[in-house]
Amino acid sequence: MALKIDQDHARFRHIVRGRIRKNLRKYISKGELIGRKGKDRVSIPIPHIDIPRFRFSDQQKGGVGQGEGEPGDPVGQGQEQPGSGKAGQGEGDHSIEVDVSIDELAEILGEELELPDIEPKGESRLNQKHDKYTGIRRVGPESLKHFKRTYREALKRQIITGTFNLDNPVVIPTPGDKRFRSWKTTNEPVANAVILYMMDVSGSMGDEQKEIVRIESFWIDTWLSKQYKGLESRYIIHDASARMVERDVFFSTRESGGTMISSAYKLCKNIIETDYPPTEWNIYPFHFSDGDNWSMDDTLACVEILKNDLIPWSNMFAYGQVESPYGSGQFIKDLREHFDQVPELVMCEIPNKEAIIGSIKEFLGKGH
Repeated sequence: MALKIDQDHARFRHIVRGRIRKNLRKYISKGELIGRKGKDRVSIPIPHIDIPRFRFSDQQKGGVGQGEGEPGDPVGQGQEQPGSGKAGQGEGDHSIEVDVSIDELAEILGEELELPDIEPKGESRLNQKHDKYTGIRRVGPESLKHFKRTYREALKRQIITGTFNLDNPVVIPTPGDKRFRSWKTTNEPVANAVILYMMDVSGSMGDEQKEIVRIESFWIDTWLSKQYKGLESRYIIHDASARMVERDVFFSTRESGGTMISSAYKLCKNIIETDYPPTEWNIYPFHFSDGDNWSMDDTLACVEILKNDLIPWSNMFAYGQVESPYGSGQFIKDLREHFDQVPELVMCEIPNKEAIIGSIKEFLGKGH
């Protein structure tokens, strides 16, 4: 019975996975998963799945929902209520919410967008202790008692001593029969990564542009969390100056003023130097802007920081230019002029929400 239930559950999960993959592009562009994210799982609304339910036979045997009556009659005792409507004959659309782990969601994302696994840069100096069960021993806590091995030892002892009775096959372990799992603690290297999100919050970046950044960062986090056991995120907002903020502030800040992109790049550089040595961390800066910078001098300052520091330190530096009716869009042109042949700098234009899919594939499809 348990095996049958497991098979049914696995089949249902397979159906759910197929539905998620079928609708994934809709989820990505509309952001339906944002706000449903827990610590390790995401709640996803899945439409058009037949929910298992009881079906009663046509025989009138009494009970709830049984007996004489016509479609549209009120349920329960009492006089018929006013109204001429009758119950419909067709089935409605079924929609349920299912919990999916972040790892499984990342796997579906990788399959749908054909994303390659990332090869971590360099060798990590960070280690994580890991306990692994490696054998059996005669002593240990009751919580680690191995039932099958204990039973087998007791059975062997009773057979050898001639106390085992086929007519009454009772096996009673003694303290000497008990066997316990043994473990070994090992240190394994952990490939840690940090994402540094930078966003232009000047007057030309409106709510729609920030929503694009919010959706895209969710999926970037989802994919990189699958690739690395330790993932940290830092958030930088900038207009004419830059500052590091919490995630909620990053996506809700309303500011205005001019734009000096170099302020964000300088702060990003300082954070890496202070907290994330490139020899120990895989580094992923993501910068989102409408491409409107204060001056060519500031753009040249950005080029120098990228060329001398951020690009050499990073697995990949990603620049996403979100289209805005108020921005000039010049910055990506300047970057292409200076870094056209640099594969570690990935640039992408994001005109609207429908372009998020292509942008994610462009950023993460390199396998850096």
